[in-house]
Amino acid sequence: MSKRLRDEIVRPDLLASDLLFRGRIWDVRRDTFAFEGGMLVREYVDHPGAVAVLALDEDDQALLIRQYRHPIASWEWELPAGLLDVPGEDPLRAAQRELAEEVDLIAEDWAVLLDYFSSPGGMNEALRIYVARGLSEIPHDQRHEREGEEAHLITQRVSLDDLREAVLAGEVHNPSLVAGALAACATRERGWRDLRPADAPWPQHPGQRQ
Repeated sequence: MSKRLRDEIVRPDLLASDLLFRGRIWDVRRDTFAFEGGMLVREYVDHPGAVAVLALDEDDQALLIRQYRHPIASWEWELPAGLLDVPGEDPLRAAQRELAEEVDLIAEDWAVLLDYFSSPGGMNEALRIYVARGLSEIPHDQRHEREGEEAHLITQRVSLDDLREAVLAGEVHNPSLVAGALAACATRERGWRDLRPADAPWPQHPGQRQ
């Protein structure tokens, strides 16, 4: 049996960490650290991390949102998602909040589908994708008032098979949607047994490390 692949978390010998830019949501830092007998300097986006939700209805259709993203000047199909920008908030609670705020839904059953880094060469953004089932609508008088780009969201339900085809045809590009769709299709073929508990440890997230 081949050895199972596993990324290794390390604690570098940090010599200096300088804040170059403080933004509204994320910062830019320059770290100086010891590395393999020498020293390296790297600049990166210091990101709070995020969660996304693959919400599946009783027919295994995924609920998608279309949202405008200015850096790529595109209306992009995505999973409901949001930042981990509330200090001390549990990632599962954040995912539940985003599902409610973006698409007015709550879910009875939650599980972890996938963890990944969006761009580890330039930022420390860690993302967790949940699968949510048992969907029900939030009463109209309890719904979140959406603003900015979120005020113009469009929703659509898409089968996992059609979603996979759109990914492989290069028609959708959001990383959480692409990774989540392919992981969900692979996990479905294995009877969904690869799903992890909703409260599974997440040591890869910098804010979750002890």
